[in-house]
Formats: sequence, C-alpha cells, structure tokens
Amino acid sequence: MRVHYLSHVPFEKLGTLAEWFDAHGHAVNASRLYQGDPLPAPEDLDALVVMGGPMGADNEARYPWMADEKRLIEACIQGGKKVLGVCLGAQLIARVLGAPVTTNPEREIGWFPVQSTEAGAGDPLGALFSDSAPVLHWHGDTFAIPEGAVHLARSWGCDNQAFRYGDNVLALQFHLELAPDNARALCRECADELADGGPWVQSEAEMLADPALFHAARQRLHRLLDLFFA
Repeated sequence: MRVHYLSHVPFEKLGTLAEWFDAHGHAVNASRLYQGDPLPAPEDLDALVVMGGPMGADNEARYPWMADEKRLIEACIQGGKKVLGVCLGAQLIARVLGAPVTTNPEREIGWFPVQSTEAGAGDPLGALFSDSAPVLHWHGDTFAIPEGAVHLARSWGCDNQAFRYGDNVLALQFHLELAPDNARALCRECADELADGGPWVQSEAEMLADPALFHAARQRLHRLLDLFFA
C-alpha cells in the first residue's frame, strides 16, 4: 500500500502509526506543508493520512496551502482511497464533508476516557472504545458529525470524538499515535495552551507520568489500523 501523510508542523509526527506501516511493509511518503512540499496526485497513493496541528481548519487566509489540501482530501474520499485524519486532520475531513468546525466549550488536553456511542458500539471500529479507556487529547476545537457519517465515540469533555464515513474514511479527534517523545514535543511547542488550565487540562507531568498509558494507546491504535485497512 502506498501511504502519503500530510504534516502541518514539525512536531506533529506519525508516531506509532509509522511502526504499523513499517511492520506491514507499506511505502510511506510525506508532504511537509509547513516547508512548502508539493501535494501528491490522488492516483499516486492508496491511503492518505492527515495529521494534527495548532491551526484552525478554516484558516486558509494564514495558511494558503490548506485550500489545496482540502481539495486533495475531497478527491481521495471521492476516489475511494483510505483517508485517516487525526485531530486537525479529522477536522479537515469534517469540513470537506460539509460539517462545521467550532470552538469546543472546554479545551481538552490530557488523558481522559472516550466511550463508544450507541452507534459506535455496534461498529467494529467504534467497539474498540467500549471499555471507556483513557486516550490522549490535545484540542480546543471540535467538529460536527457530517451527514451520512457514523458517530463512533464521545468523551465527557467533547461529544464528537470519532466518526467513520463509509468504509474508507476515519476521523479521530484524539491522539492514539503519540509516543512519550511525541507528547513531550507537544508540551514543549504548545506550552501556552497548558497555562490557563481548565477542567479537562492536565499538566505536562501528569500527561507523561504513566508509560503504560502510551503502551495501551499504541496497542489500541494498531488494532484500529488492522480493522480500518483490512
């Protein structure tokens, strides 16, 4: 499988996604949009992965490449390519599918549980969250669920955490892919987002305290990828 991922900032990397792609022998290429890399043609990839970033999903005025990025996402969805979005990537998918992205009532940063929705509990992907396990969040915005999509998961701090659109599109608001070094980089580069705290904001020390949480997230991500890319 030819995988192409879109990177918006240097510190948001594939993390443990890369381990799964490597283990399955998939070729991985990237467009680092922050440094002006060109976007691929849809016919040159089998799967598109859209990573996170601190910018808003409607911020084309500041990031002109975002308009072309959305067109690529739309073309890949319409062409039946596998499309996976994480955090900002999930929000961009929602926008392409006609759903708004807005400010969440509370910033959600840290390890908090996600739960399967009623629809998600009956879906192979959503059922992976039926145990209400904690996952690592880092977002201030949220997406609405696009028309025709299946709402898979929610959390106490944010109702719309994941959706599936058909069999080829998966959007995750949270970060299963972060290894400890990736999370440490986020804490360093986005420290201002931790300063004001809030009911759903943990400190850097709290987020990095338990290696077992990262190990469990990696295992859950790889089970999710096994299903999604089957």
